[in-house]
Amino acid sequence: MRKFSVRPTFTLRGRTFKGLRGWSGKPLHPPLTDFPIAAYVLGAAFDLISVFGRHESWARDFYRAGTYVFVGGAAVSVFTALTGFWDWLRSSEKGTQARRTANAHAWVMIVVTVLALTDIALRLNSYDSRDHPSAAIIVLSVVVALLVSIGAAFGGTLVFDYGFNVETAGDSPVWHPSETDVLPGDKTK
Repeated sequence: MRKFSVRPTFTLRGRTFKGLRGWSGKPLHPPLTDFPIAAYVLGAAFDLISVFGRHESWARDFYRAGTYVFVGGAAVSVFTALTGFWDWLRSSEKGTQARRTANAHAWVMIVVTVLALTDIALRLNSYDSRDHPSAAIIVLSVVVALLVSIGAAFGGTLVFDYGFNVETAGDSPVWHPSETDVLPGDKTK
């Protein structure tokens, strides 16, 4: 019995292209969310390390690392927001619990983005003159990390609890014992 099935995961054959939403079964928004979440949480961690070690020579390195990951997280957030907006626009109806949860997710993430951009502006304003974050930057970093985690919980609820934008296979051959991989769009059952 084969132990691995790889090709169906990476093929776009048989999948419908849906513009900014991605392909059927391969949406763009969910994988893009991982980078800003990780960046903002790591940025806050680097800032805390820098503050606690502010009298050490390595504190400046952690402060700069926090700046870099915040900038990277914000850059990817642009694409994440575009794909998320397109999902919201095309995949949910007004008045549903899914739409209300998507709205809460979106507004939390909008606040996260505004606070992250404010954090970046403060960092860049004092980038060459500071060896560790100011009180305002540390507070913003921690708040952004907490809020992005809350926003991610809303997004996770949409996908894992509600099945939002998930195209399930139903009673598919992929759940039956077989040596043959089933690719998207295959008509075999």
